[in-house]
Amino acid sequence: MATKRDYYEVLGVERTASSTEIRSAYRRLAARYHPDVNPGDHTAEEQFKEINEAHEVLSSAEKRQIYDQFGHAGPPGGLGGAEGFGVGDIFDMFFGAGGGRAGGAERTRQQATQGADLRYDLEITLEEAAFGAEKTLKLSRLEACEHCDGSGARPGTSLQGCPACHGTGQVRHVQNTILGSFATVTPCARCRGEGRIITDPCPACHGQGRLRRSADHDIQVPAGVDTGTRLVDQGQGDAGLRGGPPGDLYIVIYVQPHPHLTRRGHDVIHEAKVTYAQAALGDTFEVPILGGREKLTIPEGTQPGATFRLRGRGLPDVNGRTHDRGDELVVIHLQVPTHLTDEQRRLLKELAAASGEKLHPDERGLFEKVKDAFTGKA
Repeated sequence: MATKRDYYEVLGVERTASSTEIRSAYRRLAARYHPDVNPGDHTAEEQFKEINEAHEVLSSAEKRQIYDQFGHAGPPGGLGGAEGFGVGDIFDMFFGAGGGRAGGAERTRQQATQGADLRYDLEITLEEAAFGAEKTLKLSRLEACEHCDGSGARPGTSLQGCPACHGTGQVRHVQNTILGSFATVTPCARCRGEGRIITDPCPACHGQGRLRRSADHDIQVPAGVDTGTRLVDQGQGDAGLRGGPPGDLYIVIYVQPHPHLTRRGHDVIHEAKVTYAQAALGDTFEVPILGGREKLTIPEGTQPGATFRLRGRGLPDVNGRTHDRGDELVVIHLQVPTHLTDEQRRLLKELAAASGEKLHPDERGLFEKVKDAFTGKA
């Protein structure tokens, strides 16, 4: 008989893992190896059973304490009998099942499985991030079969006791060694630990109890969200098995780049290009803001790099810690023309002369430049 793997190894967590880390690891692995996701894959089915068994032990503080101390074999004092004790027997004795297998199986049979969590990546505009928005999501999720009410059995029929485990939901394996007999208890492979099987499957869901359906789901995106913000909509994930609660829906926000504005925390930045005349004489012009445009006045003699603040034109705090919105910062950049007309060039020279600037443009022709090069005047 194959040696049982360490439960922490099965879930891929450290022995110091918290209950939250154990639950998260279990959900991730269960969603990956669930028989509904891997129909006909015997290896995945066995891994799913192993994952469930490890989670059942490590998710209970009492069971985990006993397992950490004694491992799969249980306390040494429990190995003296002919049949030995498995971990399941020890747990039944310590926690009210009376030491019998039926009690543990009843718990397994009644244990509902929570549905898987879902993730939805939602792209929004910067304006939607600033003011909030109502969005309709296109979801694909498992929902309880309405025809059989999630039982998997044809309406009017009932589930039958599993002949492989005689309705216990568990199978006992005994291994004889020189140290005595060791017994392990694992979920029944035929009924998947439920103790009951479907003899007449529901024609709508083919005995699965759930159907994959597409659905529109409306959510409200709060104002102030940013890329990476994660919204949780409880109970909107996949439906659970055997009447278990549904999983949750996680919406991860991605804010699209804005053509004219850059976000910095709660503020936004706009880089405005002005001409030399506008900067020197001052001007009033429109700049883009979130949701529209607004007039900005710059004074005479504005220098490149000057920053003007439009208060309250930024984004709010998504957590509501303050009622004030951020600001918009307008940074001035000087736009230098690349092509001048003769008239523009003449006027600029006059302006430079009036300002006392000495410009020495080399206006000699090609012939003069070549002549100077040969005569050594260059």
